[in-house]
Amino acid sequence: MIRIQHWLWLIVLGTLAGCAQLPRNESSTPPSIILVLADDLGWADISCQGSAWETPSIDRLAAEGVRLTRAYSNGPNCAPSRACLMTGLDVAAHGVFTVAPAARGKAENRKLVPPKTRRTLQDTDVSIAEMLKSSGYRSAHIGKWHLGDDPSSQGFDVSIAGDRRGHPKTHLAPWKLPNLPEQADGTELADALTDHAIDFIRECGDQPYLLVLSHYAVHTPVQVSDEALNRWQKRLPGATRRQQKYAALVDSVDRSVARLMQQVESSGKSDDTVIIFTSDNGGLEGFTDNGPLRGGKGMLYEGGIRVPLIFWGDRFSGGRVVEGNPVQLTDLAPTFLEWAKTNPPASGSLNGASLVQLLEEERDLPPRDLYWHFPAYLSGSAKRHGLWRTTPVSAIMNGDDKLMEFYESEELQLYDLSVMTEEEDFSEFEPQKVMDLQNRLERWLRNRKMPMPTRPEGP
Repeated sequence: MIRIQHWLWLIVLGTLAGCAQLPRNESSTPPSIILVLADDLGWADISCQGSAWETPSIDRLAAEGVRLTRAYSNGPNCAPSRACLMTGLDVAAHGVFTVAPAARGKAENRKLVPPKTRRTLQDTDVSIAEMLKSSGYRSAHIGKWHLGDDPSSQGFDVSIAGDRRGHPKTHLAPWKLPNLPEQADGTELADALTDHAIDFIRECGDQPYLLVLSHYAVHTPVQVSDEALNRWQKRLPGATRRQQKYAALVDSVDRSVARLMQQVESSGKSDDTVIIFTSDNGGLEGFTDNGPLRGGKGMLYEGGIRVPLIFWGDRFSGGRVVEGNPVQLTDLAPTFLEWAKTNPPASGSLNGASLVQLLEEERDLPPRDLYWHFPAYLSGSAKRHGLWRTTPVSAIMNGDDKLMEFYESEELQLYDLSVMTEEEDFSEFEPQKVMDLQNRLERWLRNRKMPMPTRPEGP
């Protein structure tokens, strides 16, 4: 695998951290919000975080905006992460805790019975589109949905190319996706989705809007045009064909970011528009290298849940790198509500915290615990993982301390995240810390009434 060395990766981070600070535009106008959500793009898949793939437009977002290096999805795979992001709620509230079914692999290899997961959001789940509607926002969801038949059922005014499916049959036209007009055969899906995103921005004019551009890239199938592959074969001559195709698919997302920035700037709207770039979970091992992070998609190790998160717009000081302050994607909903000057839905409080003070006032967030719950099984690559990528597991993070509790083995693992690799389990050496974190984790599971795996009944 092409892998940037850790020392070079640290130089990259240090260089961007030292970028000149641009003046911040203090605006009281509710901004339009463009959320670019990549699919399975790992934390280390962008070049400003150590990737061998070139992502100049995403790097520009970071160089001119705010990049949070301790950002996390709320789940290690697509459906739970997206359900949490779209509602600001945890898995106990919406019930989507994995991509169904929860019982993967052969039954004889599972020691626990996982609870059933929901496959879609419910009518009672209030989306970020519905939350912002009372503040006059128009909304569009373009691309992968994976949470039901149609994003319009969750309040989006415009819905293109999204339904229950978790990945496309092809990234090259014809795509056969709902409400997405076909283009010339071989057109890349990311380009077509961006065409419609730009049309939506233009149609909104001066009305504030929420645009979720939810790319199917870089989810498998890793498929690109011959022209794109040829281009990356020249750029990465020493890479495998799979890596060259993956780099080209990452590039399709980067091109999308470039076009969105150009549209915002050419329309003179950068003072009241925010672009946010992130991913739904970590990178899929075998296709990408998650850099210094352990594991990948489907695990609660850092490689499965740590994601890129960048905010760009005139209201932010340019070139900031926030290395502390762990955040989760559930923090986006309360951030949007504070920008829109509106309240959370009457159905209940959100699980995240607004990031406005961190992003605009440059003040640290109050200390807090972050939690994950994944009571399901995911099959693994025999060569890489053995039987499972993960068995049922929960995790708690407090600062640099992270405790994982695996329910099959009843094993507890403690990691110091100031060392990003999670190579050394400190649980044997820190029994008091383990006990404290486990008690807090179990109290959270109990208070949230989380669905838990159970032991099978005997014969």
